[in-house]
Amino acid sequence: MHRSPSGGSDDANAVPDVYRGTAERPGPALFTLDVDGERFAIRQGGDGGTDYDWLSGPNKSYGFSSSGTLNRSVEEHREEIRVFLAMIDSDTGYIGDD
Repeated sequence: MHRSPSGGSDDANAVPDVYRGTAERPGPALFTLDVDGERFAIRQGGDGGTDYDWLSGPNKSYGFSSSGTLNRSVEEHREEIRVFLAMIDSDTGYIGDD
């Protein structure tokens, strides 16, 4: 297998893998936020971003991450959560297919 200058592979048969971030375990929840009747725990992401755990959601351990830093306004966190909730399929509780 050949490596590109960036360290990636030039192999046409390469298979993508799940990115697991740099942290082995999530950090502690720094605060919780209620948005439109749903509750989220907000924590520092392993990559310097923000992790949102959907505490009141139908699927255990489901949520999302944002590359935005943790030190944003509460309203900015709410907007991130609203964008996520707008993508949720009400039948499955997961992000739906387009």
